[in-house]
Amino acid sequence: MAATSSLPIVDFSVWTSEGTPLERLAIAKELITACHETGFVHIRNHGVSPRTLDNAFAWTKEFFDMSHEKKMEAEKPKESIAFRGYIRQGVQKAVQVLDGDKEAVQTLRTVPDFNENFNYGSDQNEEQLNIWPPESTLPGFKDFATKFYWECWQTTQLILRALAIGLGLDDEEFFLKYHDGHGNQIALRHYMPVAAVEIESGQKERLGTHSDFGTVTLLFQDDCGGLEVEAPREPGKFISVTPIENALVMNVGDLLQHWSNDYLKSTLHRVRLPPLQDRYSGETRMMRQRYSIPYFVAPGSDAIVECILTCCDENTPAKYAPLSWAEWMRMRSSTAFGAE
Repeated sequence: MAATSSLPIVDFSVWTSEGTPLERLAIAKELITACHETGFVHIRNHGVSPRTLDNAFAWTKEFFDMSHEKKMEAEKPKESIAFRGYIRQGVQKAVQVLDGDKEAVQTLRTVPDFNENFNYGSDQNEEQLNIWPPESTLPGFKDFATKFYWECWQTTQLILRALAIGLGLDDEEFFLKYHDGHGNQIALRHYMPVAAVEIESGQKERLGTHSDFGTVTLLFQDDCGGLEVEAPREPGKFISVTPIENALVMNVGDLLQHWSNDYLKSTLHRVRLPPLQDRYSGETRMMRQRYSIPYFVAPGSDAIVECILTCCDENTPAKYAPLSWAEWMRMRSSTAFGAE
């Protein structure tokens, strides 16, 4: 397992091709080591083709290049806490409030996240209905977005199998028994240009400090940079993550931390300033726009998450009571949206 100045790198090619069981086990263990030590990892050769990623970012740019009126044709319903449809800047805020404290949430929302999103999932998920722009507004968008969603799911299944094997489970399908692909979500995300001083002074925030509340997240990003991850063993210190072309960034979510009894880390992260100076222009250090596509992986709404047997024993008892995904999702989602 090689490492950059920040995140480990795992080559997943033996999982996306015909690797031997021993080769797959070795990579699964590398993946677990990264998730244990950092909670974040770069994955190369993950199975989503460079051409598909190029098309995904082209469609993302085309969506956000539309007029405000066109984007609002797919607006998220104001009364909904589901991450579906177009979410304009100022509506959504990433926060880390795990007890539902409304006053704390409102305090954090005084500096809204300076980005806009289009969110969607499986069209077969009747609990969270997709809101697509009309076909006449953006021909071909829904068709590509749907294919991309399921291609990401193919890679996710391999990752979930690798995690099960790496954790020493006899059943490589363990996590797949909870996940069928229909509970996941994609966010097409656009960070608008902003002066660096507005971020440095706290006037604006690109994406607030938070953990992801599902199982794992697969992140595809352009080359702008700005993602920061809390440093292992140094709470409150964040390290910049330099993008690697065609690699994805995978991180552990809250559910996987619960399943693993805190052995795998659901690490705090945020988006702030790119570390590379050529991402700025002019005397005001105007930051260029950034696009990212996180694929959030979650189980079915009826899932109950309990410590897996390989992560607890008499000397290391389970730290958490069984967790209802539906209740956890409802609480975490409710903190993301304020009054519109």
